[in-house]
Amino acid sequence: MSTGWVFHELYLWHDTGTYAGVFQAGLTIEPGEHAENPATKRRFRNLLEVSGLLGQLTAIKPEPLSEADIALFHTGEHIERIKTLSAERGGDAGELTPFGQGSFEIALLAAGGTYAAIDAVLKGKVRNAYALVRPPGHHAERDKGRGFCIFGNVAVAIMKARKTHKLGRVATVDWDVHHGNGTQQAFYADSTTLTISIHQDRLFPVDSGMVEENGEGAGEGYNLNIPMPPGSGVGAYIAAFERVVVPALKRFKPELIVVPSGFDAGGTDPLGRMMIHSGGYRELTRMLMEVADDICGGRLVLSHEGGYSATNVPYCGLAVMEQLAGSRTAVEDPWLKIMERWGWQDLQPHQEGAIDKAALALSRIK
Repeated sequence: MSTGWVFHELYLWHDTGTYAGVFQAGLTIEPGEHAENPATKRRFRNLLEVSGLLGQLTAIKPEPLSEADIALFHTGEHIERIKTLSAERGGDAGELTPFGQGSFEIALLAAGGTYAAIDAVLKGKVRNAYALVRPPGHHAERDKGRGFCIFGNVAVAIMKARKTHKLGRVATVDWDVHHGNGTQQAFYADSTTLTISIHQDRLFPVDSGMVEENGEGAGEGYNLNIPMPPGSGVGAYIAAFERVVVPALKRFKPELIVVPSGFDAGGTDPLGRMMIHSGGYRELTRMLMEVADDICGGRLVLSHEGGYSATNVPYCGLAVMEQLAGSRTAVEDPWLKIMERWGWQDLQPHQEGAIDKAALALSRIK
């Protein structure tokens, strides 16, 4: 079976305005591009075309979700506020989430793209799929946008899939460098959704993603955080997957695995301080595919989140897509040999301690 691919030109038209990184332009800082701009997503998609891999993928057409679909997670007040501002000149969805005119419709399409990927996998049209959507979603909370995210793409898509496909257990594995606080909130009291986030410790949001946050009520034990020390490399991430992520998935036995996929743990990313390279993302994808084959018929969906290095994200994305599709192209990542030789890429004792602490929560998964 083939690998699905979701993309739409409008994703690149989401306007985050004139900023300097994440700071609003003013008389103390020179105006420039917002960190969350179209460049990395465009370059990712275009490298797939140039490499020849894009032609091997099954195109999945995204459709916008309805306001009722979005309301499966978000409050009516939040939805209406974004809709009103979008019809005017835009605004901020809550915290560090600027958007322009028309972004409400694009955000509906982004959530719809994630759902389209899940729908295609559950219907057996493709074995796995990647949704290159924008704006991202894993920081968006029930009543506000946060960290560039307007609506919770993955959370809403899973909730809709539960209604339309009678989907049971689902696991999310968030490898974005920032904590997936919105996805955590959506399922924190839900024992049918295992949420796992591996992220740089207290990067964003600084007050969430702690190892002690394990869920509440019926969901107690079904939220796992693996906060990693800054500077963690491929060795640490592989160890975290081997000792926490894969065992958790095998204990939980989901029907579907969804990955909020950010490439901002990459070694040259301006908004993270980790050292993952394209080969590391390829290996993490291989590990997830292997466990998905074992427990849920290979059903694996990735939905794009962060990643802000325009020269590195495309190669990380290509590596993931090659692994998903079982195909290697002639394109070589010029960063790979450089990053592989960086010091401290191997698992370090302090990183091992953080992983072992996170692994203590495995016994709570039933």
